[in-house]
Amino acid sequence: MSNQRNTHGMRAVILPLLVATCLVACEDSVEGQAAPPPQEVGVVHLKTQPVPVVATLPGRTRAYKVSQVRPQITGIIQERLFEEGAQVDAGQVLYTIDAAPYEAAHASASASLARAEATRDSAAVLAKRYAGLAKIEAVSQQENDDAQVALKEAEAAVAEARAAVTSARINLDYTHIEAPIAGKVATSEFTPGALVTRDQASPLTTVRQLDPIYVDITQPSRDLLELRRRFSAAADPDQRTVDVVLHLEDGSVYDHAGRLSFRGVAVEESTGTVKLRAIFPNPDQVLLPGMYVKAVLEQAVDDEGLLVPQQSITRDARGQASALVVKADNTVERRDVVTERAVRNHWVVTSGLSAGDRVIVDGLQRARPGATVNPVRVDVEQTAMAVE
Repeated sequence: MSNQRNTHGMRAVILPLLVATCLVACEDSVEGQAAPPPQEVGVVHLKTQPVPVVATLPGRTRAYKVSQVRPQITGIIQERLFEEGAQVDAGQVLYTIDAAPYEAAHASASASLARAEATRDSAAVLAKRYAGLAKIEAVSQQENDDAQVALKEAEAAVAEARAAVTSARINLDYTHIEAPIAGKVATSEFTPGALVTRDQASPLTTVRQLDPIYVDITQPSRDLLELRRRFSAAADPDQRTVDVVLHLEDGSVYDHAGRLSFRGVAVEESTGTVKLRAIFPNPDQVLLPGMYVKAVLEQAVDDEGLLVPQQSITRDARGQASALVVKADNTVERRDVVTERAVRNHWVVTSGLSAGDRVIVDGLQRARPGATVNPVRVDVEQTAMAVE
């Protein structure tokens, strides 16, 4: 019994000592572990800058010049002197019409002119003689007057005959049908041997000038008012020129920039849209009439624009855009933002951020709202370049 009491007494003393020793060891272990350092993230410092206000509008290409080739006389086509789809020059002969009847008409008119000139010459001699005789009263005044009238009638006949010769020459020249303008010639609607008539409804072919080329663009009239206000305030006439970038049907960007013109603009009452016209160089004739394109044009410049790198903007399942911002105490805050459009590799943000904010662009996966981070400034281009 004595030994059992001694054993219980020793246990009562040793157990509290062991517990106290464990607690001290645990406290020393916790104190010995260093707190983890804040995660390093890359940030950009936002600043306002001039950002172009652009619009992407639908458009169709149109030939710079279009000429429908029609005959000016009636006759049988003898030859077609061009290759369909080829480039032709202004004045180049495209068709020939049987010239035999017009050569005969020209010859007849020339003969009539010669006869009229001979009659005039005879009348001139007679009138001169009668004028001299009338002075000495060798002939009556009536005979002299008749001679002078006959001379004037002969001169009028000569003028009429000359006009007939000119008309016959014009008709003879019309047997060679020429290209009115330089450009690409379309398919021929008539073949040699076909009878064509003067001023017929159907053209023989069509010639289109494709360099330069027009692009007709449609834009809501309310948007155009802002564009016109900007131009009316411009002192320099050169500032009235708006550069246009073209996106083709396959999504590629056309190599040559165009310029916008406002001549001939009218509002379509049924749609409330305005047709704008841009002109583009087309040396390689990549653009063909009737192509659907998208025109990107700069309408104005926002002097207080805010550009945010695209990699810093994330979206949730609802499509809401947000960004992680490092506050003054280096803690992370999530902010909902509103993005308007893309400029190169940046978003134009109109709400949720302001100049001076530090936005995380690198290490987004390591940053959590409320966490403390170590922000490191990174170099990300924020300059709004030309519209693409």
